[in-house]
Parts: sequence; structure tokens; C-alpha cells
Amino acid sequence: MTTTGDQQLVKRINRSVLLRLLWAQPSLSRARLAEKSGLTKSTVSALVRELLDERWIDEDNANVATAGVGRPSTPLHINGDLRVLIGLEVAVECLRMVCVSLTGQIISQTEQALQSHQPHLVCAQATGLVQGLCQALASRRLLLSGLGVCLPGAVDDESGVVRFAPNLTWRNVDFLAMLTQSLSTSDAPPVSIYLQNDADAAALSEYEFGADDKSDPLIFISCDVGVGAGVVLNDGLFTGALGVAGEIGHTILQIDGPLCSCGRSGCAETVIGSRALTSPEAIGRAGEFLGVLMQNLDATVNPRTLVLGGKTCVTHPELRDSAMQTLRRYAQAAGMPLPVLRAARYGLLAPAVGAAALVLHELLRPTRKRLPSALANPDCTAQRAQVSTQDHPAYSGARHVSWH
Repeated sequence: MTTTGDQQLVKRINRSVLLRLLWAQPSLSRARLAEKSGLTKSTVSALVRELLDERWIDEDNANVATAGVGRPSTPLHINGDLRVLIGLEVAVECLRMVCVSLTGQIISQTEQALQSHQPHLVCAQATGLVQGLCQALASRRLLLSGLGVCLPGAVDDESGVVRFAPNLTWRNVDFLAMLTQSLSTSDAPPVSIYLQNDADAAALSEYEFGADDKSDPLIFISCDVGVGAGVVLNDGLFTGALGVAGEIGHTILQIDGPLCSCGRSGCAETVIGSRALTSPEAIGRAGEFLGVLMQNLDATVNPRTLVLGGKTCVTHPELRDSAMQTLRRYAQAAGMPLPVLRAARYGLLAPAVGAAALVLHELLRPTRKRLPSALANPDCTAQRAQVSTQDHPAYSGARHVSWH
């Protein structure tokens, strides 16, 4: 027997199919959506009406003539003007927050020095920023579709706990629960919240908003106080069993090297992280070490695209250039082709924009595995619609809850 949850999940999947088609091919008509999706015309018509009412999509005023007999078709497209996403980056030294459209256009941006590394104080400061932005969005009659948050640490997808964030001195901090609770007592409207590692989020800024054709696999390397990598593989983030995949700053480059903030010795962060860049010689050395890391990632993952970003790469472009030259040298020695190499499209805002992209990424993949949260309101429609998707092990989603 089909349950209500099953029916709602099927509906959400069908909605996501139509939205993804319109992202890839703007101006498709209802008839073309039915043809490309394989859904019936009546199903497409009902879902399109719902998406129009909710302002996810819009329709052109001008009709397009169709071949043969019949009424002209009406092109549909994603509504990039009304629905928005918020992305918040908790960096080691600051908070960065952006509001972006569904198509990745930055509407507003804010940066504020981080007042404390204490998790509850970070939550309070972040809540104030989000609350102020939500008030501004309401005054402009913009509709908030979700909040994405990222930070420099390993986020366990199974529990939502920040397992490992040495540069914030956090271990096993349930930051998502704390932030959700803080937001629930503010004037911010009820909305879904997603949490992920900063480099993983930055990778999504490139994957969801960066180009017309999605490069997969894609690796985003973020260089700042810490060094991390976000990996997009098979249309999703590859985060590993405990969310630690991509922590390349804590791979060992020097046996018995300098002591790292994580407690190990000889980590990549000790020679590439911004704290190690104390002289032009150190920067040159760091560029070569970064090139070695990129070579190892290329040999391991074989990405189509490799993106270099983070504050260090923006502040010291010579480090980025040196790393790319080192990678090219290794590739030539082995007679292997290079992936596409480029700098981050959003610069310093890549993690924050990626956190916003995380919301979109998850909303368009409703079969991605989600675990229920004790903090989520059971009366929330979105939560009632969720059913178990453990039969889909390929999906590894960001931890998600809703506040009400």
C-alpha cells in the first residue's frame, strides 16, 4: 500500500526533475518538459502550476509558435528575481554571509570579524547576522528558500556533529543543533538549514553556479589558515564515512615535520597554511608543496576540473601560479593530460556562496539520505514528507534540520 510519505516523496522527486531540466535548459515549455522528463502532461501541468504559485519558476509573456496544429507554447524559466538563498561561512577569523539568487547572482554580502571561537558565542553572532538579513529580505519582499552554513572542519553527515575543526579548537561540537536552537529563539522566519565543510561548500559554488556544463568530478582546493579540498563526484559531494574526506591539510608531507594544530607532525598545513607563509622563500616553497598535493589528488581522483581558491590564493597569486606550474611539470613527466585548472570564480566568497548553493543542491536531490532531527518540528510539512532513503547509498547529503 502506498503511504502519504511515499506519494509526497514521488511528488518532490518529480518537482526536482522539472526544476533541474529548467536549470539546464531555460525556456522549455510544458510539452517539452513532459517529453524530456517522461512524466504525463497532466502531471507536468499540475506541478508547473504549483511551482508558478510558489514562485520557483516564471513564464514568459510571449508565446512560441509550435509546429503543426495546437496552441503556441509558453516558455518557462527559473525565477531568479524573487526566491533567494543565504550562505554563511564561519571562518577562523571572520563570518562571511551572502544572499544569492537561485541562479548564483550575489544580491548582498557581509563580513564581520569573528568575536570568539566559543561555539555558543559563534551561534549568537551568526544568529544576529542572519536575523538582520532576513529583515532586509522581508522589506524587499524576497522569499528565502533556505540557509546553508559552512565551516573549516569535518562535518559528520550521520550525526550533524563537527567532529574535527582544529583551527577553531572544536572537537565533537553539535554546532548545527546549537545554531538551529539559537535561530529558533530569534525573529528569523522558519527555514531549512544545512551544514557542511567549507571546502565542500566551495566546490558546490563552482558546480551549481560556475558553468553551464557541470564538470564532474570536480575538486576545489581551499588555502587559508587551513587547507582543504571539496570533491564533487557522481553529482554529489564525496565526504567520506565521517565527513573527513578532503582534509588534505592534514595529510603528511614531511615525516617528523613541524607540529600541526591537529596534533600530528608534518601536515601539509604546516607548510602551506597561511601561518607558514612568513617570507617570499616560504611562499615559493609552499607553492611547490601545494603542487605536490594537487598532483596526488589528480592521480587519486582524476578530476575534470581542479579549482584553486581561498584567502591565501587570492592574497598570494604567485603561490597559486607556482602550484599550477608544479602540477604541469609532473603531468608532462608522466605524459598525462591535465585537468582544467582555474581560480575560484567567486574569490573569497566561494565558501559562503557555496553554502547557499548547498541549499539548492540538496533541494534538487530529494532522494539524498537524510536523518530525522530531534530539533526539527514534526508539524513541518517538509519534515513530514521525508521518508527513509537508505536504499540509495550513493547519496551522501549534508546534515539538515528545520527551525520553526
